[in-house]
Amino acid sequence: MHFDVVFHVDTDAAALGMALTNVANYLDALVHEAFTVVLLVNGPAIGLLTADGEQASLIGDLAAKGLSVRVCRNAMRHFGVPAEQLHPACAIVPAGVVELVDLQRKGFAYIKP
Repeated sequence: MHFDVVFHVDTDAAALGMALTNVANYLDALVHEAFTVVLLVNGPAIGLLTADGEQASLIGDLAAKGLSVRVCRNAMRHFGVPAEQLHPACAIVPAGVVELVDLQRKGFAYIKP
């Protein structure tokens, strides 16, 4: 079975918290499966992905378990978040919406908590 999934967060801390809980549960439920899990963050939520952010520790823990955290360069520019402030687990993609389309075309399930 195919379990690749992208969790999309673009709003606020509550949505990020829900997404991270979903990711943790997903990883725990599929320990014997091979899959990719992505957290894609764009829009105003970009400010929540800083190295000293409220969820930084959990993001680091989930990244160590295989979570790929991708952030939108356009959102970074628009909301004034420099790359140096991002959590070290973050990978910058040119455009979040393009990344979402690409992942969905590759068969990733789309979840927006």
